[in-house]
Amino acid sequence: MTDTQHGRTTSTRTILRREIAGTIGLLADEHDFTRMRRYRSFTFDDHTAYLRQVESLLKSLAAAGGHTTVALFDPDEYAEFCAGAGLEPDTPTSRTRFTAELASTGPSLPYEGQPLGDLVPRLVEEAVRQATWEYASSVLARTGPCPACGEDIGRTAFAHASYLVARAIDTIGEGLHHWVCSVPTGQQMLLAVVHIDARTPDTVRLDETSAMELTTVLALALVNDSPCALVVRTTTDTSDRVYGWRLKNKRLQQLTAAQVFDAYCTDAASGDLTAPEPGVEYCTAPEVEDLAAPESRHCH
Repeated sequence: MTDTQHGRTTSTRTILRREIAGTIGLLADEHDFTRMRRYRSFTFDDHTAYLRQVESLLKSLAAAGGHTTVALFDPDEYAEFCAGAGLEPDTPTSRTRFTAELASTGPSLPYEGQPLGDLVPRLVEEAVRQATWEYASSVLARTGPCPACGEDIGRTAFAHASYLVARAIDTIGEGLHHWVCSVPTGQQMLLAVVHIDARTPDTVRLDETSAMELTTVLALALVNDSPCALVVRTTTDTSDRVYGWRLKNKRLQQLTAAQVFDAYCTDAASGDLTAPEPGVEYCTAPEVEDLAAPESRHCH
């Protein structure tokens, strides 16, 4: 092969590398990292150094024009994957196969040059969001039909939750709106978040997937008759307002300004009062009219 041919081949391979998308399975949590050290083929021994090397690799791949997705690597899921596929878990090849699966099934984010310290919290948040969605959806799917009327309880609850969310959106007015729906389940709190851009009159922009997740969590509260809060922070050019509703008798009931203040200004861990945020107005929510026909609700 001549030097010219060799140079052309090398150039072609470089171009091809830019066409290949890759996935890195990240052990973001030090506890998970420690558990992976039981495998002799996993040769890293320091989590901080491991994260530093991962970030260097991501930067080098990006500098070469490659696209890389970062996914959370869970040791328990990895062990289950290997057992189900009949793979030896203590090999780099098995870890590579599992990481390839994560690209399509697990929580992941594209690497866009951001520091790993910024990427990891977003990745964990994505994992929590996906777990919340899967849990709430599975509970609704397992609920089954109403013994009295035969209606699918989960489907009817989702329809009514969709209606309540739509009615609430009608009340919020212009601005940027950050919605949080919270539902306690045993010892955990399910949270769903959606951002709504209504800065243009008569126009509402939102992420449909996030809106569906929030609606699903609200439907779960309807099915289980659980306590549920829907809190909104609205930002405009002139103000920041916080208000919200609670679920009562399958309706959204306004929270008073005092209730919203207490919720926002109480430390979740200690229960102690904290200072209110400057420039934020804690106010009573607008009323959400519930004009749904009786057929849109479950008979129970």
